[in-house]
Amino acid sequence: MKKVLIANRGEIAVRVIRACADYGVQSVAVYANADIDALHARMADEAYGLDGDRPADTYLNIPKLLEIARKSGADAVHPGYGFLSESEGFAQAVIDAGLRWVGPSPATIAKLGDKVEARKIALQVGAPLVAGTPDPVKDAGEVLAFAEQHGLPIIIKAAFGGGGRGMKIAWRMDEVEELYHSAVREAVTAFGRGECFVEQFLDKPRHIEAQVLADTHGNVVVLGTRDCSLQRRNQKLVEEAPAPFLTDAQRERIHTAARDICAAAGYTSAGTVEFLLSAGGAISFLEVNTRLQVEHPVTEQTTGIDLVVEQLRVADGLPLSVTDTPAPLGHSIEFRINAEDVGRGFLPTPGPVLRFEPPSGPGVRVDAGVQSGSVVPGTFDSLMAKLIVSGATREQALTRARRALREFRIEGVASVLPFHRAVIDHPDFVGHDGFNVHTRWIESDFAEPLAAAARAEPQADGSLLRTAIEIDGRRVVLGLPAQLLGGLANAQAASPAMASTEAADARDVPAPVAGTVHAWKVADGDEVEEGELIAVMEAMKMEMQVHAHRAGRITLRTAAGIFVAAGLPIATIG
Repeated sequence: MKKVLIANRGEIAVRVIRACADYGVQSVAVYANADIDALHARMADEAYGLDGDRPADTYLNIPKLLEIARKSGADAVHPGYGFLSESEGFAQAVIDAGLRWVGPSPATIAKLGDKVEARKIALQVGAPLVAGTPDPVKDAGEVLAFAEQHGLPIIIKAAFGGGGRGMKIAWRMDEVEELYHSAVREAVTAFGRGECFVEQFLDKPRHIEAQVLADTHGNVVVLGTRDCSLQRRNQKLVEEAPAPFLTDAQRERIHTAARDICAAAGYTSAGTVEFLLSAGGAISFLEVNTRLQVEHPVTEQTTGIDLVVEQLRVADGLPLSVTDTPAPLGHSIEFRINAEDVGRGFLPTPGPVLRFEPPSGPGVRVDAGVQSGSVVPGTFDSLMAKLIVSGATREQALTRARRALREFRIEGVASVLPFHRAVIDHPDFVGHDGFNVHTRWIESDFAEPLAAAARAEPQADGSLLRTAIEIDGRRVVLGLPAQLLGGLANAQAASPAMASTEAADARDVPAPVAGTVHAWKVADGDEVEEGELIAVMEAMKMEMQVHAHRAGRITLRTAAGIFVAAGLPIATIG
């Protein structure tokens, strides 16, 4: 390959751009309107606009991506993670267009990306599993029937995709139906498909995964384990490698199951096999992610292997540079630096990054997709950067992490740094008396009060106004930021977003996050009870429920589909 189109954005696009440079090939970036000045668009050798604002119109739009590949002369496509990275349809379209796909084959993605089929393969090779539906459920009635047969809690999961989207845990029967519909909506928004299946949910498990590399020469290598138990809303926040506090037998069981599953599926490229580890020590296969993981740097730091370069090598038909599981080189911990307000329940906070000063020094790596002056759009993921800290031992990595987290400075948008600074000293995480972190630890056990951040600055209009012009006799389309032309084009007045102000009336229902009112669950003028679900909002591809803070008659202040700034009233309850 000579030139790679990166069908993604943010820090992972930057990461792949750097790997392309190290591998000696050119990189082509793509960008949504709001990302025209993003770091990945400026770092790549070339960058092309996708002419849109929503994921469906940009990073999920296969015809646009293939047209840019053709126009730019790219001969390969790297999908990153998220978006179309686990779409066998996109992989096949790339191959049909005569391009190299940097990832597993479409057939393998279909086998393992479909979590129902992945379960069947896991059963065939003897991997441990909890009870689950053999196929995607047809409706909420089937979910209720499964819950009645196997008991609660249950987990409803998108059959296609990952990253916690389309994943809901039901603890009560009266919430099963709404959570099923919410999972379907999230899956459609994030992956373009809404099929879901159901499994028994192991309460308070750890999340353990194995990193796999495989080539076209029959080599399948497990590079080691990671622990990814620190999560909120099924989204990982802290990951480390190798997974600590495992017995040799548990580690070997995970390695063997991961290798067997990938070998049975004919896997190639980088992939991750995920497991749950119960408090009693039972291991249960969870899923296979047929792509690069967000947390891949901790494996790179503890093996000395560049996973993205290995992906490029495999796509070029070369053998892996490693043929057996390497001995770990110390310990590494990754902290996801999301634009979220930890004091308000990890609510996404899009907006301008006024100050971004990452740490440095021995054992510190920062993979960032933003810098000072960048903007975090409200339509995409909240991840700004990843802080990866390594040491000869876990204790040294923890010590360095405390120093690095103290050094890190971000202003303009809220970030999860206050949580990381608190958790790095928490006894449950440090583990002197045992590692007590599990996948719901933040919601159920973490009780330290964290202050809410100051409200982010109002997000600038990131849309582009396009017009055709002629340069040296050639017609080109020029895109100019609407904010730049606001005074002339009245672009701000045309925006559906509402001005950012704080709700002042005790009767008001403030928007908990800057996002879109996805749906109203009540009608204007209805009588509502305190705690009743009244609306569903969507921000950064995640849904969140809005409940009535008091009883009374509700007056709707905005319509479904309208973007509302955080703190602005969406309804009044009189």
